[in-house]
Amino acid sequence: MPITHTLAKLAGSCALASVLVAGLLFPLAGGFGFVSNRAADAVDNVSAELVEGTVPAVSTMVDATGAPIAWLYEQRRFEVPSDKISNNMKLAIISIEDRRFIEHDGVDWQGTMRAFLTNTTSGEVQQGASTLNQQYVKNFQLLVVAKTDAERRAAIETTPARKIREIRMALTLDRELTKEEILTRYLNLVPFGNSSYGIQDAAQTYFGVDAADLNVPQAAMLAGMVQSSSKLNPYTNTEGVLARRNTVLDTMIQNIPARADEFRKAKTEPLGVLPEPKGLPRGCIAANDRGFFCDYALQYLANAGISREQINKGGYLIKTTLDPAIQDSVKRSLSEAANPNLDDIAQVMSVIAPGADSHPLVAMSSSRNYGLNRDANETVQPQPYSMVGDGAGSVFKIFTTAAAMEKGMGINAQLDVPGRFDAKGLGNGGARGCPPATYCVENAGKYKSPMSVTEALATSPNTAFVKLIQAVGVTPTVDMAVRLGMRSFTEPGSSGHGNQSLADMVKEQNLGSFTLGPVAINPLELSNVAATLASGGRWCPPTPIKEVTDRYGKPVPLTQQACEQVVEPGLANTLANAMSKDDTSGTAAGAAAATGWHWPLAGKTGTTESHRSSAFFGFTNALAGAAYVYGDSPTPGEICSYPLRNCGSGDLFGGNEPARTWFNAIKPVVDRFPAPVLPPLDDKYVRGSNQAQVPDVSGMGQGEATAALVGAGFQVQAVNGAGPLPKGNVMSSAPNGSAIPGSVITIYISDGTQRAAPTPGPPVPGAPAPAPAVPPGLQLPPWWPR
Repeated sequence: MPITHTLAKLAGSCALASVLVAGLLFPLAGGFGFVSNRAADAVDNVSAELVEGTVPAVSTMVDATGAPIAWLYEQRRFEVPSDKISNNMKLAIISIEDRRFIEHDGVDWQGTMRAFLTNTTSGEVQQGASTLNQQYVKNFQLLVVAKTDAERRAAIETTPARKIREIRMALTLDRELTKEEILTRYLNLVPFGNSSYGIQDAAQTYFGVDAADLNVPQAAMLAGMVQSSSKLNPYTNTEGVLARRNTVLDTMIQNIPARADEFRKAKTEPLGVLPEPKGLPRGCIAANDRGFFCDYALQYLANAGISREQINKGGYLIKTTLDPAIQDSVKRSLSEAANPNLDDIAQVMSVIAPGADSHPLVAMSSSRNYGLNRDANETVQPQPYSMVGDGAGSVFKIFTTAAAMEKGMGINAQLDVPGRFDAKGLGNGGARGCPPATYCVENAGKYKSPMSVTEALATSPNTAFVKLIQAVGVTPTVDMAVRLGMRSFTEPGSSGHGNQSLADMVKEQNLGSFTLGPVAINPLELSNVAATLASGGRWCPPTPIKEVTDRYGKPVPLTQQACEQVVEPGLANTLANAMSKDDTSGTAAGAAAATGWHWPLAGKTGTTESHRSSAFFGFTNALAGAAYVYGDSPTPGEICSYPLRNCGSGDLFGGNEPARTWFNAIKPVVDRFPAPVLPPLDDKYVRGSNQAQVPDVSGMGQGEATAALVGAGFQVQAVNGAGPLPKGNVMSSAPNGSAIPGSVITIYISDGTQRAAPTPGPPVPGAPAPAPAVPPGLQLPPWWPR
């Protein structure tokens, strides 16, 4: 190389060194003022953040016992204090990266000048001359401050302006922090490859030990990898990593001669890394059957004020309400009832603990496994907590009943149960064979009439509840469903017709079919309806979060919806009692017997008319939830039971798989809670309001009966039929006992064509009184006169 060229390079290096000194000492001097001003601005913008030193860290989500559910992060890093880092690691990193670390003020001026001269005269970068302070600054800007690719490129650009910024911030750092603080922050920040950041995670990733327990060869290997964590990968470049580790040990022999023999011996040892990196799985996808719960918890936190980005960087401890025993029982029951490999049918179930102040979500699962493997029929769709399926069927009859009770009907009411009922004034959704503005419905089987509210809820005749919603009104019934917990019905677009909500659509069209539950549901919300009734009518949002603490252990405030008293406690408690026969004499009795369920509960089955979805809804005083089966393919069809499958003509009912799933899920854990008991009855809702009392008009003439009923505030409809009473006399009325004030009471008028039963003669003196008649097949209770 010509001597003039060499001199020119040397002159250039001296000029560059002058730039550095001038930029640092005289930021506004000469022609370098603009560059220095930019550097000063950058320093001002970053200094506070740099000194504070908050870096991305792993957030951990745990269940109610403290067991991890998921690790959530952008950079897999667990910060540790200085006393939790091995002295071997501290010595190794200082020895290889910055041997004058203890002496300098953040910048090694001697090394900086030498590096500029060497790099300039050689024509390539041979020396970096960066101190640990400077490396920390560069890595902090790259890994923490930079948000875009352009900012990340600027953080590592080889320009005088960047070097000036780096040096100035390194000096600031040295003034503000102790050497121990700077070293600890550096080791907690830098990357170590294989998605590992910081010394604690690196120690676990490669050796399965804590940072405090790193020995000499382990520390030397990790210190050497900082030079290039991507190239120096012990699993792909064993020889390169071994050579670099030994280079680190050579510097330790030179810089710490008192331990030279120990370091020479370490050079003879193998790397000793684990067979494969130990890195923790990332996100809800690794939470297995807890994945649906994990996703819901993150959505809940986003609504409560902590975004996913904050969680992925914040190092939070997220304590959830998930009870692992209940969760495992629910998942096991779901898997038994519905094969996870079914590619077109899913069953979901959530369990909530009732309470006046909160509704903790203790379990959430699906028969479908949580994951990304479509070939194995896995899914990450929010099945348990989004609008899915064709509806919960007759479960919705509880909303009609609750609305009727709120209007004054008591559960002692005797409901009329015709075989067919044409509800005039209700929308029919365009049903064929039904007159306009009329909703026509028939029962699937034969039912006695009249029937008590409790019997009707247990055996579920459709006509009785269509008559009831006609009397109550569609709007109050929909509003009751929303109040009790079906809040998604009010969301814009939930109807599937433009921006209209489902609630508004049903009200606008006055759809009496709402009582038969033919619309998609959010299964979690249905479970929360059960929790609301089990909480004495107290609605609270289903919460998966017990507490969130930040990286320093300080509780993080959350914005959460307040609980609401949506119906009177007496109404909720009395309705719970009215729902208490489904598992003993109702549609779920077979499932209860088959599973050995024998505790008191309030329950209701439901099935859509086309058998494309069904549900069982139930609660005790301690646990509430709903099991829901539906077709989750783009083109769901009718579903058959035992085993669940798509078929030509469905026979799925809520009393089949849904009820069995519920009983099998709750039975193994029921003893962990207070013994199930039904809540106290409230006479106001047993008898009904004073205005709801239906006069007993049996035996009266039609005119007299009509006058009595109209006088009590009811409307009257007369139906003639064969009967034993004199022509024109009332044989019975329905509903009776109590009814919606102002509703229609049907009176059945005898035409006198049937022969009356013979009148018994006078009792024989001294003869025992005849026992009351007993319906065939009814077992006599102990108190029955014999």
